[in-house]
Amino acid sequence: MAILKHIASKNSNYGSAIDYLKYQHDEFHLVPVLDESGNMLLREEFYLDGLNCNPETFDLECELLNQQHHKNNTYDEIKSHHYIISHDPRDNADHDLTGERAQAIGLEYAKANFPGHQALVCTHTDGNNGTGNIHTHIIINSLRKFDIEPQTYTERPIDCKAGYKHHLTKDYLKHLQKSLMDICQREGLHQVDLLSPAADKITQQEYHAQRRGQLNLDIANMELLGDGITPMHTTFETDKEKIRNAISDIAERATSFDEFQRLLKAEYGILVKDHRGRFSYLPADRQKFISARALGSNYDRDRLLRIFAENARNKERNNPHWAADDPMAILFIKSDLRLVVDLQTCVKAQQSRAYAQKVKISNLQQMARTVAYVQEHGYDSYEKLSDTTNTIQSKMAKARSDAKFTEAKLKKVNEQICYLGQYLSTKSVYGDFLKSGNKKSFRQAHAEDIAKYEEALRILKQHSPDGKFPTMKDLRAEKEQLTIQKDAQYDTYHYFKDYHRELQTVCANIDNILGTEREVQRKQQQSRKNEHSL
Repeated sequence: MAILKHIASKNSNYGSAIDYLKYQHDEFHLVPVLDESGNMLLREEFYLDGLNCNPETFDLECELLNQQHHKNNTYDEIKSHHYIISHDPRDNADHDLTGERAQAIGLEYAKANFPGHQALVCTHTDGNNGTGNIHTHIIINSLRKFDIEPQTYTERPIDCKAGYKHHLTKDYLKHLQKSLMDICQREGLHQVDLLSPAADKITQQEYHAQRRGQLNLDIANMELLGDGITPMHTTFETDKEKIRNAISDIAERATSFDEFQRLLKAEYGILVKDHRGRFSYLPADRQKFISARALGSNYDRDRLLRIFAENARNKERNNPHWAADDPMAILFIKSDLRLVVDLQTCVKAQQSRAYAQKVKISNLQQMARTVAYVQEHGYDSYEKLSDTTNTIQSKMAKARSDAKFTEAKLKKVNEQICYLGQYLSTKSVYGDFLKSGNKKSFRQAHAEDIAKYEEALRILKQHSPDGKFPTMKDLRAEKEQLTIQKDAQYDTYHYFKDYHRELQTVCANIDNILGTEREVQRKQQQSRKNEHSL
């Protein structure tokens, strides 16, 4: 099941690519692993070759080529393209795939599909996260070094000339995928159809977000376990994964689009619209719809409509006389605990006997689920349940406080970035002002720029009492770090918030159950007294 990944990089440091290929890295933080002396550690097994370059001087040769053609000089240009061929772990045992064989496949693939480019081809046998799958990295300079013959995937004349950029189009990507499939099939390796859309489309960003979220969740759960509390969740789900799971859950039961739309909104708070033959989804915490194509082919319109039609046929086959007003329909139990409704204060129940009967059945269901929840989580006393609720509440408050503190720091950094940009953009004008002979007339002519400079200087000095201003690069790096930290802290806060809300629901239902039992006991005692008096 070899797959192909592509990453376009704007990093001008070509040497970092060599370091990543040769030395061990912490895959989560993408930093080198150092020994006790602070030196980078070589990978235990890797195979490195160069095409149209010496692999040890790949960085220097790329920089010389860029200077020769005056390309890749600005920060927003793509400097290199990184392709990863990841083989199925089963190929190691089933088809005798070794590092040498995978390296030979990678070299053949790179020569056939990236001619004229300086390229590094490196095979690792350790796999990501210890999976053990053999994978090959192909890193090419975005600038072509030699002229090449026209290929089937080239669209423009400049795509064959030296000094021009690697141009990845949809057709080119399909060619790359088909080429990999052909090689793997020829070699007898496991392979999937790369040309078909992925059933679950996981982007690189979502993959890393899931890893970060899982780490933060594990840390939060360790605190709970240390306090003797059972965690509510052990697996982190990204926002897209939550949508996928919600769609899959509802699609198993829905028999039409209208029912699917209604249940998805009622149970998960997700809106779905059918526009131009495509489904799009909008969770409650977003303002922009997510297309089905961004989630994967399992969630597109055609597939779901087929599932709805099949569900309708199965339902008719199994229960042909079912009607919409079937009284058993009210026995449907939602996956989340809900509060027991107080019939004494429910106006609608007082007005409608049928509705009151429905609420009674629902209350019995919720009471049963509450008792099962208490037994499942080992709450053998009301005090233990109450203590756990208070503990979770304090953790929720602390998580919210931490997130707000980080948010305040992030706000200050954003302010520094804003005023540092303002300071740098008006610094030259203020310098000319200091050098001018007639400062009064110069100030009048450039009053706005000078005012902006002085305002920015004043605010930056407030943030930097020592008078040393941070660089824009440092501020942006700090902003990125604080943003990640803030998101993680808010994830922790929402986790404890959901946990606390669930425990509050359990406590309220327990209070209602105990109150009902006491009322029944009181009525029984009163009836006995009346019998004795008679």
